[in-house]
Amino acid sequence: MRHSAWLGAVPEAAPGARADASKLSRRERIERDGGEIEMPPFDEGEYLIAYLYELGPTVAAGMGAGPVTFAEMAAWQAARGFELEPWEARLLRRLSVDYLAESHRATERDCPPPWGGSVAVRVSHDRAAARALELFLA
Repeated sequence: MRHSAWLGAVPEAAPGARADASKLSRRERIERDGGEIEMPPFDEGEYLIAYLYELGPTVAAGMGAGPVTFAEMAAWQAARGFELEPWEARLLRRLSVDYLAESHRATERDCPPPWGGSVAVRVSHDRAAARALELFLA
């Protein structure tokens, strides 16, 4: 979840950068540069990730986003017509908290990815550097 939040974050613009330069998320930049999105592997529990995305990894809360609450999970379960196991609900809440924390941390321009296995991040960074050099030399 943290890697997904990192990919979805829009990093702050570099000093002196164009105003529209900061409007793309890392995921959008990687895809624009022709990279492929890699996600950390996991053996089991894919259904829980799907549940969290269906529920929403974060919710509107006051002056920003907040983690999913147990009350929201209960309403979602009632609408879906099933009941999570207590450990599943606790894990969904924890994943939501982690997603939210990473989404805030990941707005820093040079924030490293929480999962280091992403070749696409390096490819995207290399292509962006090459494009900047071409613009400088043009």
